[in-house]
Amino acid sequence: MKNPLMILIAGPYRSGTGGDPDAIARNLERLEESAAPLHRLGHVPMIGEWVALPVLRGLSDEETERGDVMYEVAARLLQHCDAVLRLPGESSGADTDVRIARERGIPVYFSIDEVPAA
Repeated sequence: MKNPLMILIAGPYRSGTGGDPDAIARNLERLEESAAPLHRLGHVPMIGEWVALPVLRGLSDEETERGDVMYEVAARLLQHCDAVLRLPGESSGADTDVRIARERGIPVYFSIDEVPAA
């Protein structure tokens, strides 16, 4: 058995929502739908928002105004991930995740069917 990979699930979160909290929640649910299949394959699923949202709650307004914490957290997280699963849908953040993954030379999958079992 190969070692499990930590795989960042990347896709739309805020994109296309117009800031609507219900639409954002639905996008997070879509991202989370890929977590169990990755787990079944023997991997560790990761979603940037799982890490970024608690960080955002702990920062002051001044700190959050300095930059996009969501992108910053994802970029840091990608230094520890072994692969990216890019889900369909327009998302500049997910596109940035793919770019960072390719710069690091780690695999980018566009379907759960492409992900090898651990």
